[in-house]
Amino acid sequence: MSQKVRIVSVQAEAPDIKSFILESADDKPLAGFEPGAHVDVKVDDGITRSYSLINTTEYPHQYHIAVKREADGRGGSALMHTFGQGQHLEVSEPRNNFPLADPRGRSILVAGGIGITPIYGMAKSLARAGEPFELHYLARTEEVAAFVSALNDEFGDRLRPAFGLDASRVSDYLGDVLGAAKNGDHLYICGPKPLMDLGRDLAARNPALTLHLEYFSADTDLDALPKGSFQVKLARSGRTITIPEGRSIVDVLADHDIEVETSCEQGICGACLTKVLEGTPDHRDMLLSDEEHAANDQMTVCVSRSIGPLLVLDL
Repeated sequence: MSQKVRIVSVQAEAPDIKSFILESADDKPLAGFEPGAHVDVKVDDGITRSYSLINTTEYPHQYHIAVKREADGRGGSALMHTFGQGQHLEVSEPRNNFPLADPRGRSILVAGGIGITPIYGMAKSLARAGEPFELHYLARTEEVAAFVSALNDEFGDRLRPAFGLDASRVSDYLGDVLGAAKNGDHLYICGPKPLMDLGRDLAARNPALTLHLEYFSADTDLDALPKGSFQVKLARSGRTITIPEGRSIVDVLADHDIEVETSCEQGICGACLTKVLEGTPDHRDMLLSDEEHAANDQMTVCVSRSIGPLLVLDL
């Protein structure tokens, strides 16, 4: 369900990063959320983007997001950077693919670049609850890292900045951090794919850790995978539609006036997650776990395809 909001504040947080505070534009209360949640922002007709919520439930009347302007992006972030105070937008109710664990234990928070956005909200919540955590913030330089001063003021020595490390030093740094983890610790990582992959590999060496990941960009290697045509049968209507090579399921369905909710269009956010009744998906998302992929009973129709000639979807 969409919500009407108004931008009440815009702040430059770092080069190419702006934060926006959103409040209700129609006097209806904004839907609640938990740390790690995100909202889908309708930036323009046909352009919807997902942004993590920085604030916590301490401020239920506001949504606080940050947007990095991507020079080689698809246009959503660049358009967001043109918006100012008073701009009206539509946003979804919050969804959460990256919640804090319960019970929580000690939390090791790792943010890379703009991946600080959900991590910041988690740290706020943990600090307010008096729960143990440490926040490791990696970026190319301090100058391009958002919220550094505020993070230092709020969290003191629980903030562990790690700026300017090359790839080998990042590996050594995280290896030391995760090697010291104890049973019951939870590791949360949000950042670029190389950081996520490194964290996954290092965490696998320490069974004491429970790993939680939040991808914010899709795997660029997906485009190199085969994209042969196949058919999709819509169980509710009985219609069968051919998905040609090079086109996504969701785009072809839209051509036939069948709308599926989307946001990231990269297999990250889960907005288009659809039940699979028959057939075997070719999973290309960054959202579902290995176990969920193996079950083959749901798929992200914005990027995933079919291994066989036919998929039957609950649409």
